[in-house]
Amino acid sequence: MKVWLDGEVMDGAAARIPVIDHGFLYGDGVFEGMRIYSRRLFRLDDHMARIAAAARAVGITIPGGVESLRQVAIETARAHLQETGEDDAYLRLVVSRGDGGLGVDPTTCPVARIVCIADRARIYPPEKMQSGLSLVTSSWRRPPADVLDPRVKSLNYMNNALAKLEARRQGADDALLLNQAGNVAEASVANLFVVREGVLMTPPATDGALEGITRRTVLELAEAAGIPNAERTLGRFDLFAASEAFLTGSGAKVVPVRSLDGEPIGKGEPGPITLQLTEAFDRFARSSGTPIDS
Repeated sequence: MKVWLDGEVMDGAAARIPVIDHGFLYGDGVFEGMRIYSRRLFRLDDHMARIAAAARAVGITIPGGVESLRQVAIETARAHLQETGEDDAYLRLVVSRGDGGLGVDPTTCPVARIVCIADRARIYPPEKMQSGLSLVTSSWRRPPADVLDPRVKSLNYMNNALAKLEARRQGADDALLLNQAGNVAEASVANLFVVREGVLMTPPATDGALEGITRRTVLELAEAAGIPNAERTLGRFDLFAASEAFLTGSGAKVVPVRSLDGEPIGKGEPGPITLQLTEAFDRFARSSGTPIDS
């Protein structure tokens, strides 16, 4: 693991932040999770645009602007891959509010802090990537936009963590989160897709889904392949009526879902559209992106 912190890249074990950092104290900050495929940062410009928008939404000024974040990401990725000799990795880019007083007041933090972590990422076990995940419906609901807009990837992931914990305690792989209206938002750290009557569907951001970069890519790949697709409000019923379901995310990539609350989805195995889009995504990801060695 390599970490960019306070202007230098170091081993992860050596990285330290002050205990008065407001990201640590209050979850006050934003982040991006990014993938490196074949020594290329996947959709780097899209990730930079999203974290810049999130920072503006919560009033954080990025030191050096977006261009500094780009260079930090590339430098950290390069150091990690040089050390490991690998071509793939996961990158976590964090912009914290920075050091401040022991109170929630953000104005006590004069300068934001940038942290970037590069490491291997295995969100789900390899066998689950093949056979599919089991989901349970979480009792924790996605907060509405007037609490915190879910399009902001903030450092406060308590809602997601509690949903994941609930799922694991029930012996499931992940949690399905609903919004305050009882409609599907997403999984704990991934977007959800279902296939019903040949149409690929995913919840819109207005229902509590993150505007995922991998999600967007899958929709584009589906459109290019002639697969009917739509952003549509979904309920739990739509999963039980679906022939296929899968999750997407920068960490997860494309992962089939085999069941919800103990009931199989479709045949309880990866379906043809899931497999087609998994292969298409892998090909696309490995043939595009920003080279880290140039």
